[in-house]
Amino acid sequence: MITRSLSNINKKEKLIKLKSFSLICEQCTCSYESSIVPLLRRMSNLEELSLQISVRRLRSTYIDGYQLFNDFLKYLTKLNKFNFNIHSYIISGIENNILSNNDIRNSFINIGYKSIDICADEKLTDYRANCHVYSLPYLFDEFLFMSNCFQGGKFNNVKILFMVDRIPFENKLFKIISQDFTNLKTLIIHNLESQESQECSSALITFNNLITLNIIDAHSDYAIQFLNENITYLPSLEKLITTYDTLTHITGYFTNDETRRNCTKIKYLRTDISFVRPKNFNSYFPSM
Repeated sequence: MITRSLSNINKKEKLIKLKSFSLICEQCTCSYESSIVPLLRRMSNLEELSLQISVRRLRSTYIDGYQLFNDFLKYLTKLNKFNFNIHSYIISGIENNILSNNDIRNSFINIGYKSIDICADEKLTDYRANCHVYSLPYLFDEFLFMSNCFQGGKFNNVKILFMVDRIPFENKLFKIISQDFTNLKTLIIHNLESQESQECSSALITFNNLITLNIIDAHSDYAIQFLNENITYLPSLEKLITTYDTLTHITGYFTNDETRRNCTKIKYLRTDISFVRPKNFNSYFPSM
């Protein structure tokens, strides 16, 4: 996590002995220009760099290849390996300033990085937009701040996925994720919008390796999406984090057979409030 304490570090001292550096930010930061860029510029002898960051930008545009080059890459003349996943979150954006996927791709190609992929909003929603640009193959074990602009890819190394958006996530996207994140262990969803389409494809969605599902900050539709056995099958689910109201609603106070199978292996249940286990609870969660 990038904190204000970085501002107290001597930003002029060169880190000439540093050959390899990894920076992973699990929270969105506003300190890209003030902290991250000055830090990286000091690593003039760096040979390997791994960078996974989420940058909140006010009235600006996405971080592209040209900006990375001007900000720090041109100072790292010995760099021969650069793994990255850079998320830009635009707030109070201006429509004309939003770069297209092709614009971003070309900016990386023109600075020598061809093995990349991009998923970016090409228009604003409530004056906000998201962009992910990442190197291939994708080597990080986390993919953070995924939004609806995601189009797919191969993410076999990813164990943790955090999804957040102001637009509802639909069944089609979860189908893509189940196919592309084959080793996913933890899924966290922040989305308070109800799903627009209640119609699901005939093909069952399966997350074979998913152990933890956190939907405490999500609309109850996502509990139905994942716990209803007619929509999704979770054979390895052991940990569920949700609200008590959502849990009782979608399970019919622990009587609904459609959500029973995905709950049979749950060993840990966390809700927003404490409660006394009602009738049928123990038979609904036999592994607890």
